[in-house]
Amino acid sequence: MTRIAIVVGSVRPGRYSRAVADWVLAAAKDRDDAEFELVDLADHPLPHLDEPVPASAGSYANAHTKAWAEVIGGFDGFVFVTPEYNHSTSGVLKNAIDYLFAEWNNKAAGFVSYGVSGGVRAVEHLRLVAAEVKLATVRAQVGLLFHNDFENFVTLTPQPHQVAALTATLDDVVAWSSALAPLRA
Repeated sequence: MTRIAIVVGSVRPGRYSRAVADWVLAAAKDRDDAEFELVDLADHPLPHLDEPVPASAGSYANAHTKAWAEVIGGFDGFVFVTPEYNHSTSGVLKNAIDYLFAEWNNKAAGFVSYGVSGGVRAVEHLRLVAAEVKLATVRAQVGLLFHNDFENFVTLTPQPHQVAALTATLDDVVAWSSALAPLRA
């Protein structure tokens, strides 16, 4: 069975990303084409990148890197839930991606973002980073707007078109993850 991680891309106090990731997981739970699991970066604390050699060398020195590699290596695809901080993604998500290389290779990635502008600039940056670690990003994405998709700018209440966008994103991530399986074999 195809395994997809929903990566909670913020550890900031008062973060919205956990509520958004829980919404993604709830939408995915009834699907029978893949298994979905939350991977919360708050549960995987990584210092600022402290490996002595580049991740592409595949030689990890630190126990925290090896543990992170084991988690990520077990998935076939990813849905990254990202805030938009200063027109980009969170530093903790970028750092978590930078730690590894082969564990991301030939897998699919989709994006669910949120912010004043729907987080779309964060996703644009993540697409560039994903390409460098050989993640195939799907076109469909969700961009939740604080003024439309959060009641009183606090409680997640996605508009119907966001639900449809999430379905399309999940469909594509599952399909691409399965299509890329021969490259991972």
